[in-house]
Amino acid sequence: MGEADSELVGNGTGGAHVLVVDDDARLRRLLQRYLTENGFRVTGAADSAEARRVLSFMMPDAMVLDVTMPGENGMELTQALRQEQIDIPIVLLTARGEASDRIQGLEAGADDYLGKPFEPRELLLRLKAHLRRLAPPPPSDNLRVVRMGALEFDPSRGALSGPDGIVHLTGGEAALLTVLSRRPNETMSREAIAAELDMVEIGERAVDVQVTRLRRRIELDPREPRFLHTVRGRGYVLKPGI
Repeated sequence: MGEADSELVGNGTGGAHVLVVDDDARLRRLLQRYLTENGFRVTGAADSAEARRVLSFMMPDAMVLDVTMPGENGMELTQALRQEQIDIPIVLLTARGEASDRIQGLEAGADDYLGKPFEPRELLLRLKAHLRRLAPPPPSDNLRVVRMGALEFDPSRGALSGPDGIVHLTGGEAALLTVLSRRPNETMSREAIAAELDMVEIGERAVDVQVTRLRRRIELDPREPRFLHTVRGRGYVLKPGI
């Protein structure tokens, strides 16, 4: 099988390709088999170094990444990949399931976080949800291009662009901007945003983290936002404009 374990059989090979990175060989095999049986193409890697070798010759559609590994841990790898503008959905797995740990994972750039032990079906559903967000939605009059200064966001494609070309967004950042752009100039509560983003279990703090990350992409000065405003005691509002 080589350095990385690949399983490309199951309910068809046309599904999304997931890279599973975990130093626990038993869990890695279990997830490979389960996801393969549910229509994904799956590659396994035992640590971050092996994952980087895989990423050097192919780009998966999503990653499932253990936090606690020898060498470069999952948090560090996630942060490095985001700095390299690799914006595929990343789901972190860890035995540390405290809210503060989840927030740390989101701050590193992850899109989701599952505490061990977990049900494989829950991981399956979360992966499908994140990949579904990346799929172009059906045409709608409500999905109009939103302009924020020199930037333009097309919610029908989840694409943010500017004078220098595409601005890379993570899946979570694109999902948040899509939710807000559907209701421009309308204040949305943290609870409503969390529900739209399937973040209810993580909590409202996760929404704040995503907003902070998104402001770094769309604002000239994130500390003095022009477009993505905080409405004290109520939530957030996107105010597109020149």
